[in-house]
Amino acid sequence: MPAKPLQELVDHARAHSPFYAELYREVPRTVSHITQLPVIDQVAFWAANTWPDNRLLTGPLTDAGVYKTGGTTGVPKFSPWSRTEHADSVTAFGAGMVQAGLKPGHRVANLFCAGELYGGFLYIENALHHAPVDNVRLPVGGAASDDWIADLIEGFGVHVLAGEPMKLSAVAECLVRRGQVADSVELLLFGGDLLFADLRPILSRAFPKAAVSSVGYASVDAGLVGAPVPGDDVRVHEAFPNRTLVELVDDVTGEPVTKPGVPGRVVVTNLFRTLMPILRYPTGDRAEWVDPGRQRFRLLGRSVEGARVGTVAMPTEEIRAVLVAADPDHVIAGMQLVQRRWDGRDGLILRLGYTEEPPAGLADRLVEAVYAARPLYPAEVASGAVHHLTVEWVPRSQLVTNPRTGKLQQVLDERPPV
Repeated sequence: MPAKPLQELVDHARAHSPFYAELYREVPRTVSHITQLPVIDQVAFWAANTWPDNRLLTGPLTDAGVYKTGGTTGVPKFSPWSRTEHADSVTAFGAGMVQAGLKPGHRVANLFCAGELYGGFLYIENALHHAPVDNVRLPVGGAASDDWIADLIEGFGVHVLAGEPMKLSAVAECLVRRGQVADSVELLLFGGDLLFADLRPILSRAFPKAAVSSVGYASVDAGLVGAPVPGDDVRVHEAFPNRTLVELVDDVTGEPVTKPGVPGRVVVTNLFRTLMPILRYPTGDRAEWVDPGRQRFRLLGRSVEGARVGTVAMPTEEIRAVLVAADPDHVIAGMQLVQRRWDGRDGLILRLGYTEEPPAGLADRLVEAVYAARPLYPAEVASGAVHHLTVEWVPRSQLVTNPRTGKLQQVLDERPPV
């Protein structure tokens, strides 16, 4: 599917989507540059994507695949793809896997998660099916036990493992515990989160002959974003030619970031997706350019849109709503999500500001409320993938703010650099 001109995408969205018609009310009829369009506000975007009474889509849902993104509370976040859009997306993503090191004849175990409209497993499976090199697909899934996967690797001579970093490391730990190494594995493809340096030693012990690469950069909502770039830095990606336009924008001003090494929010425009148009959509990640031509970018972590702990998305507005509902006495006077990493696992701290000393037991009730709203989080805790959610009370004045504007920084990523 060839890329559509920006003007055609804007005209289609404005003519057929009530959400975009309202959003572009003040946008000139002729759009000569992407920066003439506003960056999408995610809260408004998903509020328009209700079911029924959808105000975002440009047409009826008659021939499409539907994935679900986000959490289990609030407005359901359904992300539909037409048949042709999905086929084109996974074809491009499969070609990116070849850049990552996929070779003809590789036997690939897909360890990503599936079920409940989760897109990861199916997307990778389809990308492998459409990849431009022959490969043998082993649809394992993330629910399979580590011992079962270890046996499969040995018995089937698996060449490639594709999965989330914590699943890959869990399989590696299982092999080490059994006193085994998987010499057949030549490539580890990770996705869904950054691969941190403290996981490298266990992966090297279990898979001594394996190279490590990003499987590619995509999401259920934003769709196709970036292809992996060969090299030692697995954080570096590049936009898919003729399919995606990637921008980095300043957190405070919203202006485009043009200099290498300067962090900004990742904003993506999809050049072929029209059923649910993606035009200047913030992915929730931060990155920096690594080349003067602004073709390649290095992912740095999550942005102010929300945090991600393991496989669990923690959007700030939804988490804030849960906390407010569980705080009838209005003790909370500000919230920050603080991501940290210790003992080889990620953890999330709810840093809550107060003006009066919080009562005993409130922190436990708040954590229980978040767990009830995000049941995947305690499930991840039980599996050993992440630490328990904790509350850190601070005087409101001690919440971290932007030194230039005084605005509250909603998400702080204090994890060590990868």
